[in-house]
Amino acid sequence: MKNASEKIVITGRGIVCGAGATPDDVWSVLESGETAVGPYSQWDGEKWPVQVAAEVKENNRTLVPDRKLHKTISRTDMFGIYAADQAIAESELLAHRDALEETEQGPFNDRTGLIVGAGGGNYSSNYDYLPLITEAEGSLQKFGSELSNMVTPMWLLKNLPNNVLCHVGIRGQLKGTNACITNQCSSGIMAVAESASAIWNGEADRIVAAGHDSPFEPEMVLYYHKLGLMSSEAPKPFDEQRSGTIFGEGAASVVLERESDAEARGAEVLGEFLGFGCCSEATGILDLDPDGDGVRRAIEQALDDADLAPSDVGLICAHGNGTRASDLTESIGIRHVFGDAIPPVTGFKWAYGHLIAASGIVDIVMTLEALRRKSAPGIPTCEKVDPEIGDFPVSTESVTPSSDVALVICRGFGGMNVVVALRATS
Repeated sequence: MKNASEKIVITGRGIVCGAGATPDDVWSVLESGETAVGPYSQWDGEKWPVQVAAEVKENNRTLVPDRKLHKTISRTDMFGIYAADQAIAESELLAHRDALEETEQGPFNDRTGLIVGAGGGNYSSNYDYLPLITEAEGSLQKFGSELSNMVTPMWLLKNLPNNVLCHVGIRGQLKGTNACITNQCSSGIMAVAESASAIWNGEADRIVAAGHDSPFEPEMVLYYHKLGLMSSEAPKPFDEQRSGTIFGEGAASVVLERESDAEARGAEVLGEFLGFGCCSEATGILDLDPDGDGVRRAIEQALDDADLAPSDVGLICAHGNGTRASDLTESIGIRHVFGDAIPPVTGFKWAYGHLIAASGIVDIVMTLEALRRKSAPGIPTCEKVDPEIGDFPVSTESVTPSSDVALVICRGFGGMNVVVALRATS
């Protein structure tokens, strides 16, 4: 049962995406209005239907200094490990633990958890097999006989979906509640919600939540394009000329703990997790409920869980992926809840692309930053709101949140809608 009398606070953050490798770096890009979407370098896209993305520019050794580990983890794992390490370092959790009496360190580890949202596997995980498939020329016998010669036995280890959970947990000795969530776009934001729930329910005292993904690879780009979901430029959420989304890559992480524990160890409190809502529209893999019912219900659930009224909300970070159906139905769902009193709405995918499994948790980190700075970057690519959407409070310029509370909306295939409510601390 949720212990509503105990506040859950955020004491650490980590982020890496195409716009930078710290919250300050990413904020500078958002504030400047300059998108990180541009020509990619991971493969030759000259003849590809989509030729831009928001790539992470940081060197692998910057993300994960241990070069030996690079042999057994994937690109997306590096992002997740880096973000989680940054959040843990900012929270000073491990420094606090190491200062405890030795008899207290074991119980501290046992009550410290880790929940990670992952993409679940991209097509690139199979690319090591392509030369072998060509070599085998359709012969299963030849395929089997040459398998160990042409595909490294490390392939399995490199493609485990829970690598971030494994390596961060081992290095930090985080022995409490552990879970790996693979639920498409909602994976990362659900990791945060599940972490807060576990603390409220007494399963752990503190949990590191992380989400990571690197959806940007040839087949994923091609298939999303074939589905009509991809744009050829930075996304234009809610704009009448919007044409789709663009992939980004990266990760984010937050440390959540009970307010009483954070105060007892003298930790800086960055924000408060207030509540969340999660529901499915059950309309199909790609279909969206035209009346925005899923978004409406998820918002109402989050407000109820957080004991908030719509008028308490001062900012909405929309999913805003730039596709015509998603933006329209999201705006309808928001209007159902807030009527004519919708608070300022923003979104960040125009700057760092759609990070799929990491999208929601990256938005949480940057929304918290906006609340703390009392300024929300606008959507510079939204030059004219779609008339079908109507009067909707999005702006190309920065706006001031009308309170210290924000909602973060995340949507995914299969009709998933997740909303998290946050409060900043000054």
